[in-house]
Amino acid sequence: MTEQNIKRRLPEWLKRPLPAGNCFSNTSDTINQLGIETICTNANCPNQGECWSKGTATVLILGNICTRNCKFCSVTKGKPLPPDPTEPQRIAQLTKELKIKYLVITSVTRDDLPDGGAAQFRDVINTVRQSNKEIKFELLVPDFKNCRDKALDVLSEALPFVLGHNVETVPRLYAKARSGADYQTSLKLLDKVKKLWPDCPTKSSIMLGLGESDEEVQRVLEDLRNVNCDRLALGQYLKPSKHSLEVVEYVHPDKFAFWGNLAKQMGFSWVMSSPFTRSSYNAHVE
Repeated sequence: MTEQNIKRRLPEWLKRPLPAGNCFSNTSDTINQLGIETICTNANCPNQGECWSKGTATVLILGNICTRNCKFCSVTKGKPLPPDPTEPQRIAQLTKELKIKYLVITSVTRDDLPDGGAAQFRDVINTVRQSNKEIKFELLVPDFKNCRDKALDVLSEALPFVLGHNVETVPRLYAKARSGADYQTSLKLLDKVKKLWPDCPTKSSIMLGLGESDEEVQRVLEDLRNVNCDRLALGQYLKPSKHSLEVVEYVHPDKFAFWGNLAKQMGFSWVMSSPFTRSSYNAHVE
């Protein structure tokens, strides 16, 4: 066995039990019956069993076909369908049936839409609020590369919420992992949101294990704080499909603890840093 294969063997701390239980089955059945997409399934998230067993899931709006082709992601790339006008009501029904108190909404990137899909985010939030005024929302939005100001104007009609946008990795690895995106564009979106809505918590997430250096990670944390990003999630990159990028390193939990402590010292108000952390994982935990 080569040294490379030994390095990439899944360590014990990254092994998860298979999902089971009545709550998991109920969550799965409800999602399927309502025809709702989730990032849990489309991105092959390792936390699906845990989250669905707690009766929660991250909904994926605007279909499951993305206009980009990021190499760390397993979501299908292609030509998406138009936004589904029934989607907001179906998601409202989901929150009612599962008694969801904190809903995380994300989407595929929709460069084909003039507002990047912002209107669908708005409509989902406002429709859900009609039947559940106490529910809280967290959005995980694309970069709105060609329509940032228009998209934020649309989203302003759905405040309040936590606004998340992931930088995903260090700038050097964008060409390899996130070729359709631009690091500065992502930072400018987070900066614009904070200046436009000072009371809106902003959030970002970074994957470790793609070949980044410690110096590069620290620089990203500094860049995020420089645009007043409030919340940070750090997790281990795990190859979600056979066509995705290979894992370069399995980062030890102690290193995640180091980054988490450093992020808190730097002023992030909410930090989650562990191998299984994902941007929406335990997002409701204060």
